[in-house]
Amino acid sequence: MRIVASAVLFIAILPGAFAQPPNSDCATAALLCAQQPIAGNNTGATGVLPGFCPSTDLLLWYTFTTNSVGGVVNVEISGINCPVVAGMDDEMSVVVLAGNGSCLPASFTAVSACTQSGSLFSATTQALTPNTQYWVVVAGAMGGGATITAQCGFNITLSGPGMNIVGVDFDAGPDVEIPEGGATQLHVTGGTTYSWSPTSGLSGNSIPDPIANPASTTAYEVTTVINGCTYVDTVIVDIIRLIDPPNTFTPNGDGINDVWDVPGIVDYPGSEVLIYDRWGQRVFASNGYREPWDGTNKGRPLSEGTYYYYIQLNELEGRSAPYSGFISIVR
Repeated sequence: MRIVASAVLFIAILPGAFAQPPNSDCATAALLCAQQPIAGNNTGATGVLPGFCPSTDLLLWYTFTTNSVGGVVNVEISGINCPVVAGMDDEMSVVVLAGNGSCLPASFTAVSACTQSGSLFSATTQALTPNTQYWVVVAGAMGGGATITAQCGFNITLSGPGMNIVGVDFDAGPDVEIPEGGATQLHVTGGTTYSWSPTSGLSGNSIPDPIANPASTTAYEVTTVINGCTYVDTVIVDIIRLIDPPNTFTPNGDGINDVWDVPGIVDYPGSEVLIYDRWGQRVFASNGYREPWDGTNKGRPLSEGTYYYYIQLNELEGRSAPYSGFISIVR
């Protein structure tokens, strides 16, 4: 606690010098959302709430609703910034209350201890009931010889199992992989309204289950509102480029189609490419297809005919069958 002995700036906190904050009354409590800090300042606030935090005054009211599983909630007060004023306390207090929504003082019961400090501090509640509204009261302290209630700026943040949005409340679903030109249906659970971004490749941007067929890998964000709070989740639609092995090439040295180019395989540097002749003898092997096959085996040109290829795209191990088929050498 800091108490300044001199009289400097005393006039700065005369009653009526500052506008009353809009949330200085229970009926106009400001909404708190999980992991979304907001700034507050109790300068100009009014009212008291006896019985919860002794030697405090100038209240600010906040409210929140627990998630669908409930549990403890942590209220953190940070960034406390009090003016240097003669006789003014420099500590803030916080307490979490349960109530019936009537805003009558007798209707509230504390679900956390009253916590007070002049620096970063927090109050932790008991396990709270799911889907239930609670109130947070932040007030200025006046104790230890202070003659003026603390009037300070601060930040307030909520977190904890009872407040953080969980998958049963809102989930955009797992990331998905689709081939080039393919489509998949996205599905978000929870929330009440939806807004998808970007909208390209979607069959709709305000529905919970749009069809997505993007031209390239895209991270889609979906925004919803839960208990008045805005939340965002992301799902990635990963485009897997297909390869297209040709069934013939002409390694005759004319500079046209002299090697077996496989469109799309450059996207898979760890691919394994094997080629066999009609008797099952391996004539070509490559880990990573950096140099296209030129129709030779150990530097010697192979005869015209049909060969068998096997390609495994190892980046998709466990998720994609290998490619196989026949390739003809024409000279």
